[in-house]
Amino acid sequence: MTETRAADDQAPEWLGGDQLPADSRHARQIARRQMIAEAVMAEGTLRIEDLTERFGISLMTAHRDLDELAGRGLLRKSRGLVSAAPTSLIEASDVYRQSRQSTEKRAIAAAAAAHVEPGQAIFLDCSTTVLQMAPHLSAKVPLTAITYALPMMNTLREVRDITLLGLGGQFHNWCNAFLGHITTMEIRRLRADVAFLSLSAITDGLAFHQSPEMVETKRAMFDCASKRVLLADHTKFERRALHAMCALEEFDVVIIDDETPPRTIDAIRARGVNVEIAPRLPEPGNG
Repeated sequence: MTETRAADDQAPEWLGGDQLPADSRHARQIARRQMIAEAVMAEGTLRIEDLTERFGISLMTAHRDLDELAGRGLLRKSRGLVSAAPTSLIEASDVYRQSRQSTEKRAIAAAAAAHVEPGQAIFLDCSTTVLQMAPHLSAKVPLTAITYALPMMNTLREVRDITLLGLGGQFHNWCNAFLGHITTMEIRRLRADVAFLSLSAITDGLAFHQSPEMVETKRAMFDCASKRVLLADHTKFERRALHAMCALEEFDVVIIDDETPPRTIDAIRARGVNVEIAPRLPEPGNG
């Protein structure tokens, strides 16, 4: 048992190997679960024993990972097999999104933080891009931060001089956030200076998301802020989702990364959108 656990805790090459800190077991676990979800999504159905061989983990670890993913509604387990939930739900989950376009998200978040001023009240949604703003906010205090996202609450709760307003409601495991009628009612009782939002897809000049509950919650923040900032990496322009929230020109600023194709930038600027291109940041540890 000891040897199996040690093997499971190592950082295999497909997780970045020694690029991960020695004590980042949780980070490795998140990355592994993301890759398991992607593997099952690609194949449709896999035997659980096949996953143990593919990822070099014990059967116990495989079941623990799959139970977590099944609990989030991303996978289904039955009789030694695991199958994928609908693709849209997997792509909307924080497990899937966490390490997607991390370099671009860091750059966009840093640019977005420049729109924060001390003394403001700001709305922060549950997107992984907006979560990347958290390290920059300690330099902007005093602030009031309002969020329905559990990871953002956990990140900001010990930051000095940030008044954290955590919005409750019905907790949704797949996005690690509170959504629904109770959440939107609480949002609509507040007024913030700036709302920082990100959505899943941008098509025909409209911002979309797979979840109607998510659209409703983000729209409430949008409606109750004086300034609205959209954070969108270049892959958002390549995707589709079902539920539209609003047109891009309704945002005061749309921040994109420098990988966004020039034709895409020209097209959204032609609609009268205020576009800001976030400069690329040095990789962590490279100065």
